[in-house]
Amino acid sequence: MCGIVGYLGRRNAMPIVLEAIKQLEYRGYDSSGVAWHSDGKVLLHKKKGKVSSLEATSILDEIESNLAVAHTRWATHGTPSDVNAHPHTDATSSCAVVHNGIIENYESIRQMLMKRGIRFETETDSEVIPQLIGYLYKGNFLRAVQRALPLLQGAFAIAIIHKNHPGEIICVAKECPLAIGLGQNEMFIASDSHAFLKFTRRVIFLRGSELARVTENGVQCFDGRRLPISKETEDLEHAAVEISKGNFKHFMLKEIYEQPQTIQNAYLSRFSEQYGTAILDEISLSDEELLKIQRIVILACGSSYHVGLLAAYMLEEKARIPVEVEISSELRYKNPIVLDNTLVIAISQSGETADTLAAMRELKEKGAKIIGICNVQGSTLAREVDSCLFLRAGPEIGVATTKAFTSQLIVISLLTLRLARMRQMSQQEGRHYLQALIQLPQQLYSILARVNDIRELAKKFAHYENFFYLARRFMFPIALEGALKLKEIAYVNANGYPAGEMKHGPIALINPNCLSILLFPDQDEVTFTKMINNAMEIKARGGVIFAVAVEGTKDIEKIADALFFIPRTKDIFLPILSTVVVQLLAYFIADLRGAEVDQPRNLAKSVTVE
Repeated sequence: MCGIVGYLGRRNAMPIVLEAIKQLEYRGYDSSGVAWHSDGKVLLHKKKGKVSSLEATSILDEIESNLAVAHTRWATHGTPSDVNAHPHTDATSSCAVVHNGIIENYESIRQMLMKRGIRFETETDSEVIPQLIGYLYKGNFLRAVQRALPLLQGAFAIAIIHKNHPGEIICVAKECPLAIGLGQNEMFIASDSHAFLKFTRRVIFLRGSELARVTENGVQCFDGRRLPISKETEDLEHAAVEISKGNFKHFMLKEIYEQPQTIQNAYLSRFSEQYGTAILDEISLSDEELLKIQRIVILACGSSYHVGLLAAYMLEEKARIPVEVEISSELRYKNPIVLDNTLVIAISQSGETADTLAAMRELKEKGAKIIGICNVQGSTLAREVDSCLFLRAGPEIGVATTKAFTSQLIVISLLTLRLARMRQMSQQEGRHYLQALIQLPQQLYSILARVNDIRELAKKFAHYENFFYLARRFMFPIALEGALKLKEIAYVNANGYPAGEMKHGPIALINPNCLSILLFPDQDEVTFTKMINNAMEIKARGGVIFAVAVEGTKDIEKIADALFFIPRTKDIFLPILSTVVVQLLAYFIADLRGAEVDQPRNLAKSVTVE
């Protein structure tokens, strides 16, 4: 999940790589560091903490070098510290490496090198990479790296520099993303092409076990067998975006407020109100192939998994297609069965989620057709699926997803409509579905207009240490998402449950010091009365209730200790409105508790390692 960058060219590399790793800090912020060429040497500077801690040291202001690599870290092996920060070097400080990923057999390599007299300085798995390359180096930099690669097991991306080769960077991508940006007599390397978009949109993506020797004049690429290969240059469509919080205290709050617009972006030009259907030109499957679908498998992790759960309710309810939702990290070890006419939907905001990519590849090998749902053009997922539906949400800086989550729900809603209209949904029903969908941005504005009400409720409940989120049917995945948000950014114990399961164990924990957050459907919906019964069971045991209910719902005031109303819409879209409420509640509780909202401890936004 770390971020790696590199630059070589005519300009001073230092300000360029420092700015680039700030763009990638969402991948990890335990520590950071930079390595550069200077008078025939490779020099390092690295620091525990965020990139700002690295920049605060005046030594970097005086450096002039036209080649550098830099790193921002999410710790896997070894505690966050100055010594464990990247870059790492070999025993003679001849080469330096920045690394994203995990070296699974690092201990056996470490033991082998130690027997040959090589001393290790860190607790990391990453240090074995430069130590191994340094041990194998006999004057040919490229050959030393190529000889080292077959000995390294795991998924990783690396960039390497050597004191004897001041005009080149060698980089490798093995099941981890790495992009090379091509400028005019200058080259850029990054885990995410967004880091160098202000300089160039021409890019080469490495994949598989590919290696590239990068100089300011060009790129030589090789496959895992050391054979030269030709790589196509892609021109990215999206432009660099200036990242700013504006007048907001945190990026997360800004991104919550952006949701009316990002939801609209997700559905614009993707529907026909006249025909009551979705128009998804990005899907390469023919209507005949879509009609043959008999089973859908959804792959996802984290918040995207909650999107998948809601997608299953939608698709089965409206399109009448059986759906299985799989946690990617579990499916990849299940030896899954892929029947004929199975469609796979892989959901990943970043498009680089390691477990989802691995599970997707396994199902693809078994013959499944795959549609991706992703926010990042040029991501690994976007390049490997058969078709990709982009969220159009723009960069999301807060680690805890907000606008990307609701945009995923909109895209899933459109896909549901497309498949449903091809089956049993009438044109009139499709029109009503779209009318409700199009009203969502304005309804979200009405919720955001009452943000002070949610802030006051957060003040009332911020001191609680235990939270239950309870819901049924369409609302249940939002109970899971609300609990996850609170865990992620406020660091408190929160659990989401189907309300009907409360009596099967969790009710034992109900007490006056535990807040139960109940997400109610419309009072005409089949599970409404059941939710009322659950609320009464909580009250009977001294529990405290915060209810999120639809405007016009009667009698909830008599049960709930606190209440927030959301606008009325179709049951299938109520979860989207409820999502914004639980996002705001988590945000304000976290802020009141003094937590680091945008960069919560131990987390990274893009999970590129298993």
